[in-house]
Amino acid sequence: MTEISRTCPFLLLFLSISLQFISGLSSDSSSSKDGTTADKQTTSSSGTGSKILIICLVLVGVVLLSFSLFKFWQKKKREEQYARLLKLFEQDDELELELGLRD
Repeated sequence: MTEISRTCPFLLLFLSISLQFISGLSSDSSSSKDGTTADKQTTSSSGTGSKILIICLVLVGVVLLSFSLFKFWQKKKREEQYARLLKLFEQDDELELELGLRD
């Protein structure tokens, strides 16, 4: 639970910055000189919608990739700790044999 609370502020910061970029991508149709502003507006809104969809998919992909890399890192760390623990007990067994405490 604490891992989620640590990453939540960073995720919110990233999303707010992304939303700033999305609002910057929208075009101002009031400055057009043609009488076809309605056509451009519908084309622009569908283009903006697809950009938003792509950005959302990329964000979901980044979050999933980060989560899987974090889990992989945890697994490797756990394996290393287990290997060190086994090595520690293995050394203790060798010491017992050397001291003649065990057959």
